[in-house]
Amino acid sequence: MKEISITQPDDWHLHVRDGAALLSSVPFTARQFKRAIIMPNLAKPVVNVEMALAYRNRILDATPQNIMFDPLMTLYLTNKTSREGIKQASQSKHVHAAKLYPAGATTNSDKGVSKIDDLWPVFEQMEIEQLPLLVHAEVTDTDIDIFDREQVFIDLHLSSIREAFPELPIVLEHATTAQAVEFVKNYKHTAATLTPQHLLFNRNALLVGGIQPHNYCLPILKRETHREALITAATSGDPKFFLGTDSAPHTKQAKENSCGCAGCFTAHAAMELYTEIFDAEDALDKLEAFSSFYGADFYRLPRNKSTITLIKKEWQAPKSYPFAEHSIVPFRHEQALQWQIAD
Repeated sequence: MKEISITQPDDWHLHVRDGAALLSSVPFTARQFKRAIIMPNLAKPVVNVEMALAYRNRILDATPQNIMFDPLMTLYLTNKTSREGIKQASQSKHVHAAKLYPAGATTNSDKGVSKIDDLWPVFEQMEIEQLPLLVHAEVTDTDIDIFDREQVFIDLHLSSIREAFPELPIVLEHATTAQAVEFVKNYKHTAATLTPQHLLFNRNALLVGGIQPHNYCLPILKRETHREALITAATSGDPKFFLGTDSAPHTKQAKENSCGCAGCFTAHAAMELYTEIFDAEDALDKLEAFSSFYGADFYRLPRNKSTITLIKKEWQAPKSYPFAEHSIVPFRHEQALQWQIAD
């Protein structure tokens, strides 16, 4: 197949940062996705509806004028999040979920949740309101191997949350392991987003030939057996698995230093990367549902009416893009991309 047209997709897990960086990051997503779930882990976390609406306006201001793009906002859960805060979020047409970051798990998560069991009343209210819980599923205990942190979180925390609140919609964000895939498949009202980097790469891409900082993300890349499980899930036609890039821009300087930031910038070619993945698996007939239907259905939002077309045409991403007053290195820029969004 040399050309494919699909319903315009949505990105169900996205970081766009804030301030001047928005002018660099938002247009990449808006040119291909109709909607995106916006992560709330800014340097000053988005912890209430007022902050979420203000952040949404800043994103809209950075969106090119000729593009209709809808940022779907989320709240950042903390130890101080209240039932009332969840009620207010559920009443806002622009707030669509709340995000659980274990404190210290990833970028700007230091104000996240340190005692997950203390949030039981919050989870109960979210279940009542049917406000989805988005989970960065990793423990932060220093004695737990970094490659095992997702599985341990599922065993220690997520299974208990799932059992205690069976009607609560839960998204296991950026799933990376076979165990995560099995967990999602085994429970109702449970889904997972899958990223380009975890579908394309295993941990060799992080360490072979020297440390590769632009392939470093959290949760970290895993063994090939786990990547294969993610590929199977993505291309299976199971509506529990859908697109979420977790595109996370960091400046070149922030990535290439003695303590590089975690995150892969994939927004420059997100749909091209996913199309290449599905094409390699002879599963292009499953791409539209994964990219455009399953996420909308899970969030109880209407499917998009517009379409996009991708053509099989090789092109090369530049070595960097402008990013505010700095630059950003796009994911997998050193290898030619096989698909291109038609103008």
